[in-house]
Order: sequence, then C-alpha cells, then structure tokens
Amino acid sequence: MPAVEVHQLAQCITCHAWSPDRTMVALCPNNAEVHIYKFTMEKWERVHVLFKHDQIISGIDWSLRSNKIVTASHDRNSYVWNHEGSEWVPTLVILRLNRAALCVQWSPKENKFAVGSGAKTVCICYYEPENNWWVSKLIRKRHDSSVTSVAWHPDNIFLATTSTDGKCRVFSTFIKGVDTKDSGTSSSRDLKFGEQIVQLDLSSSWSFGVKWSPSGNTLAYAGHNSTVYFVEDVRNSPSAHNVAYRNLPLRDLLFVSERMVIGVGFDCNPMVFTKDDTGLWSFAKFLEERKTAQSNSKYGSQFSEAFGKLYGQSRHGVNDGVDSLRARGIAHENTITCIIPLQKEGDKIVRRFSSSGLDGKVVIWELDYSTDITE
Repeated sequence: MPAVEVHQLAQCITCHAWSPDRTMVALCPNNAEVHIYKFTMEKWERVHVLFKHDQIISGIDWSLRSNKIVTASHDRNSYVWNHEGSEWVPTLVILRLNRAALCVQWSPKENKFAVGSGAKTVCICYYEPENNWWVSKLIRKRHDSSVTSVAWHPDNIFLATTSTDGKCRVFSTFIKGVDTKDSGTSSSRDLKFGEQIVQLDLSSSWSFGVKWSPSGNTLAYAGHNSTVYFVEDVRNSPSAHNVAYRNLPLRDLLFVSERMVIGVGFDCNPMVFTKDDTGLWSFAKFLEERKTAQSNSKYGSQFSEAFGKLYGQSRHGVNDGVDSLRARGIAHENTITCIIPLQKEGDKIVRRFSSSGLDGKVVIWELDYSTDITE
C-alpha cells in the first residue's frame, strides 16, 4: 500500500504530534524548538514556533480533549503549553531529573502524563490547581538503565515502560486525589503508586516502542535484536510470543486493531504484524513493496546489496543507501522514529496514521478496506 500523503516539513524530525482536529501538526526539527504547521490553501504553513527548551526536544504529545501540548527535552525539563488567544503559553513542570527526559505521553483521561528519562526513573506528572503548576511523583529504583518509551493502559492507572536494560515493566500510577474511585478496576485502585505489576525479561538487547492494544489485553514492544514481543493477559497470567525477523530493528509500534500491529524503524518501511485465529503473531508484509531487481538468490542479493552499501560508504563516501531507497519508491528515506494514529476518539480500529523520521518527512498512511484488520 503506497503512502497517501508525503510532506517534507524539515531536514530532520525527532518526533511529532497532531492537534485534536488533525488540521495542525507539531514537530521537533531536531533542535530545541517545536514548529506547528497548519494546512491552509493546499499547503502547510508554519504558524507557531515554541521555544523554551535549551536542548533537543525528545518527546511531544498533544492532548485530544484539553488541547494542551506537553514537551520533554534533553535539558531535563518538561513544559505544558496552553493555547491562550493567539499564543502558546508554557508552564514549567517540576521533574527533578538529573538526566535527559527521553519520552512523554498523556494519560487517556489527560489528568496525568508520564515522562521517561535517562535517570532510570519515570515521572508521573499531575496538575496542582492550588499552586498553579505541574508536579511529579517519581518511580525510582526500578529500571537499570534509560527509559526509552512509556505507554498508558486504557484504564488510566497502569503504565508500561521499556528500557535500554532490555526489560519491559508495568507499574501502578494511582495517585490519591488525582485518580477517582471509578478509575480502572477495583484491584488496580488497591495498588500503591509505583508498585511493579510485572517485569518482562524477554529481550537480550535494548527495548523500544511499547504499546497496549485498544482493549488493554495485549502488550507489545520491540527489541533492538530485530524481534517484536507480544504479551497477552499481562496482569494475571502473562503469556509471551516473540516474532523475529531478518530486517533492521524497529523503534516504534502502533496497534491498528486487536489483531494487527504496524512497526517502524531503521528499515525506512513500515512493517505489518498480524495475529491469526490461533492467537499466534507473525510478520505479514511491508506497507510499501520494495522494487528490487530479480535474482535467483533472494538472500544472496540482499547480502550483496547491504555489503555494497557499507563498502561504498566507508571506502568512497558515497551515500548509496539513500539513492537505493529513492529508486525503490519508498516514502521515507531514513530511519522512521515515530508513528501516530489519526483515528477519531473512541474508534477501536485505526485506518489512518502518520509517521515521521530523520529524513524530515511526515507521511500519512491509510489502510484500504480490502485489508483485514477486524477486531
């Protein structure tokens, strides 16, 4: 399936997020600024530039209900941006970190957000109206290395994390006075803040891109060893299924339904993973078909191509990788770092989503209705 829209908005994009009505996109062009673009008159126009951070911004999330933007940066700070009049006004979040903030995500009810960091901690941030600021409670001494991604369970209580220590963990984030009694299940409300629900030691390498399925019954994350890990029934009796593939590792995942996952990463081409009727996950296809020369030895041709790229770049300084990707007609020409759903709130199936990468492109994809993505 080809990409629906390809927009070159910067030389390099670290991360991006969409406004609630999907008419504006906020992105970090690999620096300390957030650029907000709006689609007007058949073109993208930059309408705002948010600058408050001192170092590169590593995470952006735009809330769907409250229309707030939260950013996290290597400068160890996080800001919540409110749209007042025609300007975006920042509010500092007290994170208490001594290392870079690496990722951020609003909770489903948008009364909290989580920040993963290089300080081996996760900050759960919430608003204190009495003092008119955002404060944080820290989940400490649980991770052995940097926290690379965070993902909220649909119940607004459980939080999943991945780390460069190779593990995936699930924590309780129930905060008295912030979370109401009707939040989550009765058992989740009985857990203390920061209590570890489960630790998944499935990967022997760095882990990235953790995501929950729409129902919250399945957890998936990617390993830097070119493997995707699927875990069913995480809370009660976890059962894991690993899918190894022979392509480059993934950096981020997206559940488009209970039975289909899209993965993006260093291969510059989104990968599709599906679940069969027996409950087993497997790699299905690339979203974009590769236009490679025919050869009797498929594996041999790919090895020769990869070796030729490395040899040519190191020996002669020729960027054969980008030229080869362009010849194949692939939308992205460099690593894809971020994938965002574009469905309406409440929809359980995602047919439209966007990706951004180090090539500075924001690409919008749409699954055709012939694709089986049933719940």
